[in-house]
Amino acid sequence: MARHLYSCPLRWSDMDAFGHVNNVVFLRYLEEARIDFMFRLAPGDGSPSFSGGSVVARHEIDYLRPLVHRHEPVTVESWVTKIGAASLTIAYEIKDPDQVYVRASTVVVPFDLEAQRPRRITAEERSFLQEYVDDGMRSEGAAA
Repeated sequence: MARHLYSCPLRWSDMDAFGHVNNVVFLRYLEEARIDFMFRLAPGDGSPSFSGGSVVARHEIDYLRPLVHRHEPVTVESWVTKIGAASLTIAYEIKDPDQVYVRASTVVVPFDLEAQRPRRITAEERSFLQEYVDDGMRSEGAAA
């Protein structure tokens, strides 16, 4: 199955007093990759998919190695590990070709902004997400 790849630049302001990317900043990297992934479908042909909004219900992060500032971006690799009626789970690795810095997962709930409540995943969204379903086992111990 396919995985979504996002090239994420490191910013000088991402560093903490110890000279590496602050743990909270990794959430921002995941958000950038998730938005890039989820909105690939919506703007393509005028589809309303995922454009109504979504909320994060849960994050889980394993910090494996410190990441220090450099000019080269890191890759955020994303895939879907679960699709429910009204939620999905996205797994990630923040990595370089030779090492993984972070493994994480996020539970995302589609949200109807007008009604101010969660909504079900549409058939079109489910079809798009199915292309990215993977068991996450390409790397030993990957996030599920």
